Amino acid sequence: MSKRVVIIGNGISGTTAARYIRKWSDYNITVISAETDHFYSRTALMYIYMGHMRYQDTKPYEDFFWTKNRIELIRDYVHEIQTEKNELNLGSGRVLPYDVLVLAVGSKSRFFGWPGQDLKGVQGLYGIPDLENMELYTQGINHAAVVGGGLIGIEMAEMLHSRHIPVTFLVREKSYFNHVLPPEESEIINQEIRDHHIDLRLETELKEVLGDDSGRIRAITTSAGDEVSCEFLGLTTGVTPNIDVVERSNVETNRGILVNAFFETNAPDVYAIGDCAEYREDGIGYRRLDQLWYTGRNHGKAVARTICGERTPYKKPLFFNSAKFFTIEYQTYGTIETHPGDEIGSLLWQSERGKELIRINYRKEDDVVIGFNLLGIRFRHALCEKWILEKRTMPYVLENLSAANFDPEFYTQYEKDIVAQYNQQNPGNQITMKPAKGLFSALFN
Repeated sequence: MSKRVVIIGNGISGTTAARYIRKWSDYNITVISAETDHFYSRTALMYIYMGHMRYQDTKPYEDFFWTKNRIELIRDYVHEIQTEKNELNLGSGRVLPYDVLVLAVGSKSRFFGWPGQDLKGVQGLYGIPDLENMELYTQGINHAAVVGGGLIGIEMAEMLHSRHIPVTFLVREKSYFNHVLPPEESEIINQEIRDHHIDLRLETELKEVLGDDSGRIRAITTSAGDEVSCEFLGLTTGVTPNIDVVERSNVETNRGILVNAFFETNAPDVYAIGDCAEYREDGIGYRRLDQLWYTGRNHGKAVARTICGERTPYKKPLFFNSAKFFTIEYQTYGTIETHPGDEIGSLLWQSERGKELIRINYRKEDDVVIGFNLLGIRFRHALCEKWILEKRTMPYVLENLSAANFDPEFYTQYEKDIVAQYNQQNPGNQITMKPAKGLFSALFN
């Protein structure tokens, strides 16, 4: 008898799980979402607001894909999970049975109880409803503010800037994103923010949100004692696992839904993946809450194997992330700490105009490369990962650095400058860079 697999959540985790369960089985698959009919790319939300894309352009699959692959989609809200009956009570009143349940319910914007945070025009940015509210509350405004020094904060600042709305950007840290970026990289992004005429206020926190007689935001006050007039406030101070759906069930939670290395919860035949999942032990992922798009995708594929009978523990892949800070693209591979210990060496190169940077970190004891940071330059993901996993040394990587470049044709290439800087700093260990290889040769030789 075919199993009935029900997945709550149609984001990257739930959709990936559905795709691979279908690939490896003939199970009945149902995906439930109260937000949208179809899977879309959350990372593209900003481009809808900026006019670069339409909602339909953010859907990776045509609408017929789901019927063709026998994946049932339900637009509804899950009111209650009854694990003792293997049933879901939906908001519509429908009772839906399951044999296997996958919780891929994502996360939600995190607020910290600021006075006035519930006023109209104050919001986070996580999904389509937030985008619709932002569209509504930024019409015809004179000034906006954004609070939070992470990726969503700078995206929201760019979105507002694209509509010529002046923005005040509050970051409580000494430098933007400095809990992730080393000081040199963080300073480049500080300058990039200012170059786009964003009012960046570092070491400044939100104190209070002030409203008008209609219940809409009119200003904020800051920890520096300033009052900033604004009709819209983006609260982008991180996200928290969206565990509301399991609150009335016996599924165990902490900050997120607790899972083991197989994404199993304490409830039989119930799994949790993606932003909402919290590992019970250290060492399963990068951290106990692994809230990245790439890890969510990996979770979906891994849990599908177990559900389809090949019980497989999750093994975290090499760390990778990417983003865009206005005009500067960012990639990171492997291990790049903000302040590494004395045992770690770092080759740091920055272009004369200051918007391109390459950092290659390595262990001093054996010269083995452990991580890359790139700003304004693209390297091939597969090749950087290969070099790190194969424990290639600095001389080897620098000799073959031209093969890593992934920038479009006619872009300036800086690899020779990077090797020249290394040679200048290491006169006793001169490197000669080899001519660029084809991608196939670089990856398989």
